[in-house]
Amino acid sequence: MTANGAWEALLEAHARLMKQFAAEDVWQGLSMREYDVLYTLSKCPGPQRIGELSRHVLLSQPALSRLVDRLVERGYVERCPDPADGRGVRLSLTMAGRDLQRRVGRAHARGVSRALRERLTPDELHQLETIGRKLGHE
Repeated sequence: MTANGAWEALLEAHARLMKQFAAEDVWQGLSMREYDVLYTLSKCPGPQRIGELSRHVLLSQPALSRLVDRLVERGYVERCPDPADGRGVRLSLTMAGRDLQRRVGRAHARGVSRALRERLTPDELHQLETIGRKLGHE
């Protein structure tokens, strides 16, 4: 298989799986992109600047800013002053945001596990994780 063939297969698999996951009844009123932001913030050791957050989600910074505004409005994300930069703000999950992320995350993780285990052996899952981590490192 060529590199382009591998890339096309990866994109096709991603698109099919994302459609499958989007159709599941687990999102509790969130879009998958909103959940992605909540999940990303849940993995961070502390509040994040929007520029830091944008490195981990597939959205432009202006689109991410609008999405964050919606999550702040809904009470899932809060802004706090950046102690290193008086003009800057940092973002973190509220308790409601953390609780929602955990509930949705548990259900989504079951769907991911089911979808991948139906198609891949344990050895293939390990290979996929290894390859994904290798491609994901800068």
